[in-house]
Amino acid sequence: MADDAKTTVLITGANKGLGFTTARRLGEKGWRVLIGSRDAERGAVAARELTEDGLDVTAVTLDVTSDGSVAAAAARIGEEFGRLDVLVNNAGISGAHTSTAETGPDDVRDVYETNVFGPVRVTKAMIPLLERSDAPRIVMVSSGLGSQVVTADPERIENSVPGLAYQSSKAALNMLMSQYARALPGFRVNAADPGYTATDLNGNSGPQTVQEGTDAIVTLATVASDGPTGTFVDRDGAMPW
Repeated sequence: MADDAKTTVLITGANKGLGFTTARRLGEKGWRVLIGSRDAERGAVAARELTEDGLDVTAVTLDVTSDGSVAAAAARIGEEFGRLDVLVNNAGISGAHTSTAETGPDDVRDVYETNVFGPVRVTKAMIPLLERSDAPRIVMVSSGLGSQVVTADPERIENSVPGLAYQSSKAALNMLMSQYARALPGFRVNAADPGYTATDLNGNSGPQTVQEGTDAIVTLATVASDGPTGTFVDRDGAMPW
């Protein structure tokens, strides 16, 4: 079991995209990074790439939709590392690209299983490990598409993006963050809007780089123990709900 003072972070869905770049950036700070990946081989490949760059990275098989997988990951982290300092709930899916009127309950359920129930499942399992930290932090990777104010603004690009399942799942995630922040006063719990970033989730169509997209995530992951909690921010500051 590792018993050193190195900050340990678990990032779900970290074998590519925002999660992978977040892993690299936090690893470059000297942190121990646990790459959560549903696919064990993809997680191993991602971890190996960062390890070859001299970073302290370990792949952890973690399917956020599976109780057994999450429990096994929590047990492994506890046995090997003793605690967790930071949890980044990054794993998410966009779901079927159907119009709002054509979206059915199964479409919504599939997205919520990963984007809403997944963070609840992972957070619940990791809280006992986070409680062993002197400065526990949780970051929910949300989206401006989950903001009623932003999506109602015709001047914002989010206003032109239709969808029911994904948008409502991120609105739900923001409320999860708020409630965890209230229930866990010793923690710093916040939500990040990466912005419209070029990732697989949008066919790499976003104008922001992945580096820019991880700015808010890294900021919240590194917040001080007396820093903000219960906030929703992007790389430029506070976001409206």
